[in-house]
Amino acid sequence: MLLSGCSKPAQIVVGSKNFSEQVLLGEIVAQQIERRLGLRVDRKLNLGGTLVAQAALVKGSIDLYPEYTGTALTAILKQPPNADARAVLGIVRSAYERQWKLRWLDPLGFNNTFAMMIRGEMARNQKIESLSDAASRPAWRMGVGYEFKQRPDGLNGLLAAYGLKTARDPITMDLGLLYAALKTRKVDMIAANSTDGLASVLDVKILADDRHYFPPYQCAVVVREDTLSRFPGLRGVLGELSGKFPDAVMRKLNDEVDGMHRSPAQVAAEFLNGIVAPKQ
Repeated sequence: MLLSGCSKPAQIVVGSKNFSEQVLLGEIVAQQIERRLGLRVDRKLNLGGTLVAQAALVKGSIDLYPEYTGTALTAILKQPPNADARAVLGIVRSAYERQWKLRWLDPLGFNNTFAMMIRGEMARNQKIESLSDAASRPAWRMGVGYEFKQRPDGLNGLLAAYGLKTARDPITMDLGLLYAALKTRKVDMIAANSTDGLASVLDVKILADDRHYFPPYQCAVVVREDTLSRFPGLRGVLGELSGKFPDAVMRKLNDEVDGMHRSPAQVAAEFLNGIVAPKQ
């Protein structure tokens, strides 16, 4: 009894990477667990990039976090890009379970692929619709995130696949600064994401990846196998979120945070109020 009285209450640690969509998804997952299981949730959101979050999950510093299939395939497993979404999900599921005893749950419903964007007026004036169109134009001033410059499915492969020319070395910056740099003409093309909220409200053109360079990036929760064993109801509770995030919904949620500057906690609560019944 004495030992039991001194023990800590059961808790789950939810993590995320260091950009708005990840922080928002981490908050949604954390609130879902709190609501449906009544468990204490420790949030370790905004951890860092892909490798930092993956290391925390493998080590056990966190129990779960949202990840993208194409990122897992190329950045973690070091495998070449693959355009088949179902095949990619199968590959990462099998490899994660075998190597680290980590489970990929069913996808949340959206594909957050990289999206190369230019100003809308430039696209209209020069009739640029695709990355192949962009490759036929003079050198671009490009802005990219730090991780995109290093990834095997990122900058170097993209330039080679399309023969894109750059005026100078692409400028690396925080993801949150890309749209401002494009709007103020510091750069002419940015490597952003297809579910960015700002992409739905600003005058930007998403260039078609007509050679299918980027692999699918379906988002799903990745969770430690021992965590699922410790909390038998967890898989079902997280499964309630699967398929609830089409691309348009994710863009709207991201705009609530990035465009309207609302807190992820508030946006998460309103979203869950609309899709999931409260704990009985």
